[in-house]
Formats: sequence, C-alpha cells, structure tokens
Amino acid sequence: MTIDLKNIVEDSKVKPEVGTLIEGNVIDIQSGAVYADLIPYGTGIIYGREYNSSRDIIKNLSIGDTIKAKVVEKENDNGYVELSLKEAKQALLWKEAEVSIKDKTVFNLLVKEANKGGLIIDWQGLQGFLPASQLKPEHYPRVENSDKEEILTELKKLIGERVTVIMLAANPKEGKLIFSEKDTNPEEKKEIIGKYSLGDEVEGEIAGVVDFGVFIKLEEGLEGLVHISELDWGLVENPRELFKLGDKVNAKVIEIKDGKVSLSIKALKQNPWDKHKETYKKGDIVKGAVIKFNKHGALVSIQEGVAGLVHNSLFGGTDKLREKLSLGKTYDFQITLFEPKDQKMTLAYLDKDAK
Repeated sequence: MTIDLKNIVEDSKVKPEVGTLIEGNVIDIQSGAVYADLIPYGTGIIYGREYNSSRDIIKNLSIGDTIKAKVVEKENDNGYVELSLKEAKQALLWKEAEVSIKDKTVFNLLVKEANKGGLIIDWQGLQGFLPASQLKPEHYPRVENSDKEEILTELKKLIGERVTVIMLAANPKEGKLIFSEKDTNPEEKKEIIGKYSLGDEVEGEIAGVVDFGVFIKLEEGLEGLVHISELDWGLVENPRELFKLGDKVNAKVIEIKDGKVSLSIKALKQNPWDKHKETYKKGDIVKGAVIKFNKHGALVSIQEGVAGLVHNSLFGGTDKLREKLSLGKTYDFQITLFEPKDQKMTLAYLDKDAK
C-alpha cells in the first residue's frame, strides 16, 4: 500500500504546541526517518539528530505501533510535526517519578558509585542520589572521627549492592532524583515505634557517634537519636569523649515525631539546677571556670552542669573579654541573674588575679 504522506500533511491544519507529549501510530519507517499519524494534527516525523538518538527504540518499531513522542517543532518546511522519542521517554520518566513519590513506591536499585555525601544509584537509566543521611542504620558509615575519607571508604563497600529505597524528590530541570533508604516499610516502622511512648525509659546500644550526638539502637529496625544537648547537663563538645560504639546506655524518650524517636540521657540524671536552686541567688560572689567562648561572651561553670554567661558587652567587646579571661582558668564572679527553673544565669567578672 502506497501512503501519500503529503496529502495527510495538507489535511491537517491544527498543530500541537512545542513540548507537548503526543501519541500516534507509525505509518512508515524509512532509512533515517519514521513517520507517524498524529490524528488530528497531521503527520509527525522523527529524523536527523532525533532519529540517531533514538535508534535503540526505533529498531524495535513496526508499522502500526503506537508511539509517544514530544513535539520539538510545530511544523517544519515540509509541513511535518517534528518529534523526539528520546525527550518523550525522559518526560514520561519524570512523570512516573512524580507518581512514585506520591505513592511512596518501593524500588530495589543498584548502587553504581559513591561519593563523600552518599551513593549514586540507577533508576530506569536516570542517575539518582541516596544521601548518607538517608541510609538505614546498618548502612550508615559509623566512623569514629567523622573523617570524610573514611566515610567514603565505607560507602564504597556498597557499590554493586542493591538497596531498597523510596523516592523523596524529583527535579527534571536540574536532572535530580533523591532517594531514601529509610521508611521503605512504613507499616512495619509504625508498628515498631508504636511500642514506645513519651517518657519511657529505654536501654540500648550505641550504634553511632557523630558530631551532633549519638544514635542508640533500641531494637532491630529502630534507632533513636540523642542530640548533643541531651547527653549531659554539663557542656559536651565532643560526644566521642563520652561514648563509643557498643556501649550499653539508658535513656528517656522525649519525642516521637515523623517516624523518629528522640532520646535524652541527661533526663535520667538529677538536674543540677534543681539541686542548687537554693544554693545560689542574685548578688552572690562565686568562683567559676571559663569553659567556652561564644559570640555573646564566655560560658562559666560554677558547679558541674550549672553554667552562666559573662557577656562581652561588660568588657567593651569580644577581644577585651578574651584579654581578661582564659579558657580553663578560674575567676571570681558576681551572679547578676539566677533563674534555675529556666536554667539561666548571668555573671559579672570581678577584676582580680586569676587563681
């Protein structure tokens, strides 16, 4: 049967907009070009660069097959609607990604590469990123000193493995797909977390020590985070000085939110502010050790877990404060504010020689 492509083109007056995803039936396959009937828009053509970039798809086409393509030109010099199979495939994949995010579809994907931030995984030919922060506890790189090279070494061990993930975000303009290995079985996670309530005292094992706190393994499939501020009543600057992997610890559940359990270790210890609420009052002269400098001034400890701020404005600036006070040294101060209920205290430096 001879197909008069010219007549088909002339019969169509309405043309689809550039970027439109369109469907049609293949009516002719030639060397270097594919023609499709795009009722009611006329005839579409795939040729040139678009033909060459889609050879893997075209080689499997037959006359009569239905194809989905993207309009790249409304009407060329010959009256055809120019089409791209490759761009259509990409557009359809991004649409599928949006549906997957909404439905929380679970995928089992291959790890292709690793970098210091996480893993590169493959999804239908598109490159996706699985951040280290979104890894399951058993895959999270627990390195003692948070050394980036050591983290990368641990992540590289997962290359070639398959991971079970859900898609968190898709940005076609930037070509970004973000995945998470967490919460791939929300019902199971919900069931596990359902065993715990606010205020529960729990026992677990230190499963990870990071700059911002420690992770405690409560049971298989569930870890809780103890933020650095909840490790102790005293100032903690390096959690690694207090805990190591495998340590058995007790903690208190202080929050359950969005599938995450937050814990406190210090909540099981006596609050030193309560212990010393009758010991001190505004106007008292006390001895205190400088334990930290910050943008506001110096933090001074007068008892274990009870510290107050000496503001740099009392010295005329940060530099002058640090000329007078040194880390680790003990000085005389006067309490200018003491509110143990809110754990607040401010101090004024009494200009005497360091002890």
